[in-house]
Amino acid sequence: MRTAWIGCRAGTIGFSQERSGPSPRTREALSAGPLRWLALAVLLLGTALISIEVTVLSLAMPMITEQLRPSATEALWIGDAYSFTLAATLVAMGLLGDRIGRKRLLLIGASCFGLLSIPSAFATDPLVLILARALIGIAAATLMPSTLSLIRNIFITERERTFAIGLWSMMLSVGGAVGPLLGGVLLDHFWWGSVFLIKVPFVILLVVVGFFVLPESRDPHPAPWNMTGVVLSMIGMFGVVYGVKELAAYGLGQPLAWLAAAIGLAALWVFVRGQRRSAHPLIDFGLFANARFSGAVVANLLAAVADIGVLFYLTQYFELVLGLSPLQAGLRLLPAAVAAIPAALLAGRLARASAPRTVVALGLGASGAGMLALMTVGAATPYLLLAVFLAVFGLGLGFAMTVTTDEIVISVPKEKAGAAGAISESAFELGGAFGIALLGTVVTAVYRARVPVPRGADAETVRDSLGGAVAEAGRLPGTGLLSGAREAFVQGQSVAFTLGGALLMLCAFASWFLLRARASET
Repeated sequence: MRTAWIGCRAGTIGFSQERSGPSPRTREALSAGPLRWLALAVLLLGTALISIEVTVLSLAMPMITEQLRPSATEALWIGDAYSFTLAATLVAMGLLGDRIGRKRLLLIGASCFGLLSIPSAFATDPLVLILARALIGIAAATLMPSTLSLIRNIFITERERTFAIGLWSMMLSVGGAVGPLLGGVLLDHFWWGSVFLIKVPFVILLVVVGFFVLPESRDPHPAPWNMTGVVLSMIGMFGVVYGVKELAAYGLGQPLAWLAAAIGLAALWVFVRGQRRSAHPLIDFGLFANARFSGAVVANLLAAVADIGVLFYLTQYFELVLGLSPLQAGLRLLPAAVAAIPAALLAGRLARASAPRTVVALGLGASGAGMLALMTVGAATPYLLLAVFLAVFGLGLGFAMTVTTDEIVISVPKEKAGAAGAISESAFELGGAFGIALLGTVVTAVYRARVPVPRGADAETVRDSLGGAVAEAGRLPGTGLLSGAREAFVQGQSVAFTLGGALLMLCAFASWFLLRARASET
């Protein structure tokens, strides 16, 4: 779902603030020769790895929860760590590429992306996997701004550059669709760690070929490095999310959770205050004074909450509740992604024919309706009906997200387009992480309250996750634990999808007013 429309961000990140590239002679030589297409192929490969990384983990999570036995909080962090660190370091990595060179950063980041897959694949402890996933997120943050900046430097004619960015967008969509299928095939035959190792040969190919064919580019006058802002933003996000997860999962009597949340809020306050005063902020918070910009960013974030949350928990529903294989689960998630692709292609035309706010409001409303319909899904729901719900959900998000991304850029002055694009991408990554955190907190709270614990079962293992309950049920057959745990999970999922659908409906209503066109705009 996510990758069907993410390609429209290609023109928003890393372009407008770029003031230099390779020497004119180098650019002209590369742009005129056939090597530019090989260089593009290398960049497209790196782009595909980003989208595959998101989808394959969702399919592996049921097996991870059964074998590693993470707690409820640890399970959420396994899913969240990648997106949080990616979002927190995305802008900083763009600035780092300006300083040390985009090619160099891309090759270093891709190498780390592959190397960190090894401890992820062989992790025997949830904390090791969480740490590895967090580091992979930082490595992934080097890929997106580098690939886009290099595409602009390689293709100097508008026609070829537009074509190259179109291929970049398509590869994101292909990676998102291939991820569940590839992960399903691997998980049907190998252990869960295989979904991480499959990236290693592709990373080796990217680094080796990219070393020879990619040009180097950097900014001779880069913005000052703001490491303090990066650290504060990461501390703030992790502290707040950790506190919310712990309090929801284990009750309000958790002093460490309250302390973490307080530290997180304080760090975010200092971060925002420092960014507003800085001459070279990582995030230009002054842009949020524009109602259209703020509305589009919020729509982006809430759409990501719904998108990643639905993907993450429906995968567990298919595998742990219905007992399907990972490949079967991946195939059943395709209707949402398939429906989002044509919606993303048609959204621009519809926005020009009517109005952007019309497309965004109707798109968010449709996706909200689809998510509300998903709350009725149970163990006996026919798949054809569920596929229709997923298609409506994906179709609506495809329309809405394509237009809101354009709105984010065109609602600010041209010289602020780069900053706006960085905020757009960061909001989407944060939304994805908050989707797992917010909806996951609801699912966990309802599940823990309603799951039955038969005599002889380990209560904490059963209550921590559905995967733990499945493992305990294998040790205690005939107790009704498995059916009771599955029913509790479905109830928690239903409440979470109700909340997500209501948020999308509310956002659709707000978008109608926030995205009103000014009289001076065409």
